[in-house]
Amino acid sequence: MTRIAGWLFAPVPKARIAAFRTLVYLFVPLDLIFFSAWIKSHGNLPGNLYQPLVVGRLLHLPTPTHLIVNAIFYALIPLSLLAATGRAHRLLGWTVFALYFEWMIIAMSYGKIDHDRYAILVALAVLPTAGRARHGDQTPTEAGGFALRATQLAVVATYFLASISKFRYGGLAWLTGATLTRSFIRRGTALAQWLLKIPGFTTVSQFGIVGFELFSPIVFFVKPKWRYAIVAGFYLFHLMTISLITISFIPHQIAMTAFLPLETVRPIHWLRRWRDRAKESPEPAGEPATAV
Repeated sequence: MTRIAGWLFAPVPKARIAAFRTLVYLFVPLDLIFFSAWIKSHGNLPGNLYQPLVVGRLLHLPTPTHLIVNAIFYALIPLSLLAATGRAHRLLGWTVFALYFEWMIIAMSYGKIDHDRYAILVALAVLPTAGRARHGDQTPTEAGGFALRATQLAVVATYFLASISKFRYGGLAWLTGATLTRSFIRRGTALAQWLLKIPGFTTVSQFGIVGFELFSPIVFFVKPKWRYAIVAGFYLFHLMTISLITISFIPHQIAMTAFLPLETVRPIHWLRRWRDRAKESPEPAGEPATAV
């Protein structure tokens, strides 16, 4: 148990938590405005079309209305921007999580359930427990380490459980059938249409996808340099997904940054250094006066 606890609470620099927190909370308004704006239309649907998820029924959440949906939408945007500053991290963090959680219940209670939101929901749930964190602070934190580890576990669970779901509902036919062929025909890009002409490409890809998902937990058992390579492979997988069938896993990819040393990416610090250097650099000497 001590080993497991040490792994779950492995300390990370507070600066990494500050960067991750800023990134996640800044993503929320972008998601509402650009990626999940379609959810707003659910407030205009008849109430009898609302079939709440199990958690929605257990919590007795109200049937979405125009007022409820718009109230959540317009409250989440400023609150998440405030949360991105790191101030009042518990109060703002729990509030943003609760509202975004309800936003997802509204989204997924009309017959379509996306699994790219699980890890970002976990990230929003654990960030309020990560404690105070400032950009540039290298002090180690176990609470922050747990927040990142929980998010990492959610990222990998998304992949691993997706492979289990494929076997559960599609069986071996998911591997050997026309799964990708149907997807390429229905919503494939020009690149996907070209790849369809290669004999056996889709079948080999199906085996590759399931193998990738089944073995995704290996990311936890390798050295850091290999871990970063595997995470780069995760991102490459999603790049291929969007380039072939235009399916974007943007929320999942934001959560996946929990694997990265985000504290080394400090754009504001870089801009300040550039500004200071520009001030310190001597002005070019003027041209010598020409004798008359």
